[in-house]
Amino acid sequence: MKILAISDLHGKVHKALDSFLKNNKIDLIIIAGDITHFGPAELAEDILNDISSHNIPVVAVPGNCDPQGIHSQLDNSRAINVHGKSTTIQNVGICGFGGSNLTPFDTPMEFGEVEIYDVLDKIMLQMKDQDVQILVTHAPPYNTEADKLPNGDHVGSESIRRIIDRYKPDLCVCGHIHEAQCIDKINGTVILNPGEVSMGGACLIDIETENNRKEINSKIIKL
Repeated sequence: MKILAISDLHGKVHKALDSFLKNNKIDLIIIAGDITHFGPAELAEDILNDISSHNIPVVAVPGNCDPQGIHSQLDNSRAINVHGKSTTIQNVGICGFGGSNLTPFDTPMEFGEVEIYDVLDKIMLQMKDQDVQILVTHAPPYNTEADKLPNGDHVGSESIRRIIDRYKPDLCVCGHIHEAQCIDKINGTVILNPGEVSMGGACLIDIETENNRKEINSKIIKL
């Protein structure tokens, strides 16, 4: 399975995305939040339907800069909303949590660490029988390259970090911190922050599961 991971659209579909999807074989698109830039919520449905028009499955979570009313728009779109939910595509289990941990900016969709942990703790088990397990969050896990600000401060979610330590998914796709585009690891879990797609940031993931063998490769790309 070939996956394109993107995040932080902020109301714009990068002009190179359509061309990339037309000229490359992609089996799944993961969108890790901030689909809009503080709304309107209806724009999220339009954007997701536009990306889904390539007839490639799309899974998505909202970001902290998306409005609270976005959940119904995600559910009504052609994409699969995995905020607080799980889904399975082929042999890949995917679950997610959108928004972010608390920030100094009082953005529309922020959650306390207890709520983040409790929701993820319930849904991670829904993936346990899948060959590959992917956690999709807007906020990055704490104390990684994916949550590091330019000044060196780490601002990610401690609860997402704890969930990864406990359940050890194969991948965590996140976003939120535009400057922290990276591929990192927490023990055996690969942490991917594809950067801001409105600036061309993206990540390609190649998953092979044959003959009881699991191989996952990923790389940062520029659209």
